[in-house]
Amino acid sequence: MARPPRSQQKAAASTAASGERQALNTHDASTDVPDRLYFRIGEVSAITGVPPYVLRYWETEFPVLQPRKSGGGQRLYRKRDVVMLLEIKKLLYQDRYTVAGARRRLAEREDRARRAEMRAALQRIRIGLEDVIKQLS
Repeated sequence: MARPPRSQQKAAASTAASGERQALNTHDASTDVPDRLYFRIGEVSAITGVPPYVLRYWETEFPVLQPRKSGGGQRLYRKRDVVMLLEIKKLLYQDRYTVAGARRRLAEREDRARRAEMRAALQRIRIGLEDVIKQLS
């Protein structure tokens, strides 16, 4: 059987790859994390579409992920862990970050959130102090 010319092979490969990317995007958009307290690694694997061995590897690479262990030694992920895993998957697979780049991106996001929280706390303290000054005047 004759093979098609290389240009047709490349076109077919790029079409297949874009179709896979679209399927990945629609899968992630429609995936909603169930409202439960804990998930086992198999359930998380099914939700995220990532094999369990990759999830275990990501635990070693991303300090944000620290699932609890049950008495039998099974990993128990919280809902926020599952959401974080979906974010990591997006950074690595869709946005094409390296593991180190994704780790830095998550750390930056966490720092921004922490700074915003500090600003809000300082604003509340300032308002409270201004109220005390008004009451003393």
